[in-house]
Amino acid sequence: MIDFEKRCAEYVSVINGAADRCVSASAFEGRESEGLAVMLKAMDYSLGNGGKRIRPMLTLEFCRVCGGDFKKAVPFALGAEMIHTYSLIHDDLPCMDNDDMRRGKPSSHKAFGEANALLAGDSLLTLAFETVLSAEGVDTDKKARAGFELAKAAGCSGMIAGQVMDLANEGKAAPLENIRATDRLKTGEMIRVSALLGCIAAGADDEKIKAAERYCENIGLAFQIVDDVLDVTSDSETLGKPVGSDMENGKSTYVSLLGLEESIRFARELTEKAKEAVGIFGSEGEFLAELADRLLNRKS
Repeated sequence: MIDFEKRCAEYVSVINGAADRCVSASAFEGRESEGLAVMLKAMDYSLGNGGKRIRPMLTLEFCRVCGGDFKKAVPFALGAEMIHTYSLIHDDLPCMDNDDMRRGKPSSHKAFGEANALLAGDSLLTLAFETVLSAEGVDTDKKARAGFELAKAAGCSGMIAGQVMDLANEGKAAPLENIRATDRLKTGEMIRVSALLGCIAAGADDEKIKAAERYCENIGLAFQIVDDVLDVTSDSETLGKPVGSDMENGKSTYVSLLGLEESIRFARELTEKAKEAVGIFGSEGEFLAELADRLLNRKS
């Protein structure tokens, strides 16, 4: 039996330590400037503000279950988390979701102003690729593939395409197929590529990569459904961000389209499919199966 909490704590500690180092002044020795100092403060404000670290955790764990040294995958994991964080900074901006709180703290634009928040997001996006491509102890071809896959997933045919679709869904009754397509890109692509980066670092074969992608396809959709459920069943203090924003923005969600009970049932079904996908790893897949259950039953 795995010690789920212990492994989570180890991964989070490794990720947080790496994040702190990457946005410290010492990491930019010889490149100092007043502008850099402002950006490092703003970048650290969001990157260091906790979160579940699900995406980098997937990178490290899939590297491990595919036979690699997860510590070598840390730069890949951090690159994925930097891009996720940049997307949250931009999502909160007034021109996007206009949210004033994130993880229990004022959003970046409330703390640093809209312009600096925008630039902090841009800085994290570009630093993500610098981090991935400068990973030590990783073959050049693996770093190149990781950077390429990360760019595709985060770009205009991936996460950003999903964000555009999400904005277009506001104020109208979008069909379920449209919502699923939106979430597959906006949320699912970064979850998928996070696992893929771990597989790449470990040199995994196609069978294991396909299993990782099936797992992520299902937990990614389940994750968004649970988000929609929590938006109507939880409170701002528990979530650390405003609730009811989807309804206020007139957005169609799984709950508005399927109802609360059917949404929960659908999320459970997807979670079981995710757990089946990692059966290929035998007992080594226990952590991933437990993670799927934890994400299903989360309260924030």
